Amino acid sequence: MNNTQLETFLKIAETRNFTLAANLLGYAQSTVTTQIKQLEEELGCLLFERLGKSLTVTAEGEKLSIYAEKMLQLEREILLEIPTTKEPSGIIKLGVSESLCYNRFPKILLEYKQKYPKVDIMLQFINHDTFPVMLKKGVLDLVYTLNPLIENPELNMIDKKEESLGFYVSPGHPLAKKRKVTEEDLEGVPLLLTSHTCSFRQMLLDDFAKHGITPTIELETSSKEILKQFAISQLGVAFMPDMVATDEIQNKKLKRLNWAGDTFPIYSQVFIHKDKHLSKAIEELITLIS
Repeated sequence: MNNTQLETFLKIAETRNFTLAANLLGYAQSTVTTQIKQLEEELGCLLFERLGKSLTVTAEGEKLSIYAEKMLQLEREILLEIPTTKEPSGIIKLGVSESLCYNRFPKILLEYKQKYPKVDIMLQFINHDTFPVMLKKGVLDLVYTLNPLIENPELNMIDKKEESLGFYVSPGHPLAKKRKVTEEDLEGVPLLLTSHTCSFRQMLLDDFAKHGITPTIELETSSKEILKQFAISQLGVAFMPDMVATDEIQNKKLKRLNWAGDTFPIYSQVFIHKDKHLSKAIEELITLIS
């Protein structure tokens, strides 16, 4: 039994005529006859009865018509609620590192919304230590993060790009014109750092410890804007992703130190949970990010 057979049955019940029903449905009469015969064989009863030139619906046929209407209505509702078109639609619950939202991601998001207006994106900022659980619980569908390389057996890394971190000062800072700056040059210098939950802050502290240097921390904040403003005001050296300071470098409000010390490998990475199905909407967003 299928919905095509049920649709044919209802049309015959409505018109009381096999030939007319076949014409209205665009079928040959033999096709309509075969469909009804298959239904009757499956159900084990007659659905129509001929009385002279009249065609009537049997009692069993009357019962079937009630359920046939319900089944076809359910099919219409499914097609309405779950579009079968190739155009992406639905909701994406997306977690993003704040640093990626200064210059890069807003442009990606704007392009995506222009191309796929039927997709709603629920955006929230994330911490590197909590987003794996959020993906596992389904709180997030997709994560776009800036961190040291993350390896987690529960996650699938869809994309990664190497990024860079830098030390930033006001152009008038004593270190601004130094040809090479290393860890030793920063000993005793006020540092402007991100908060304790930030992974690349810990990278810097570990590096200082390796060189036997005790950092002089002037400021700890989760706001990159505050870091930049303190650096512009010559209150210290800000350590942050290069992508965050693009505008200030162009406007010559900040200068990136000529760093010659140890490197700080960091990557923008895209993750989903290992069991997550990639919808068309998510696939298209990943394509733009990549």
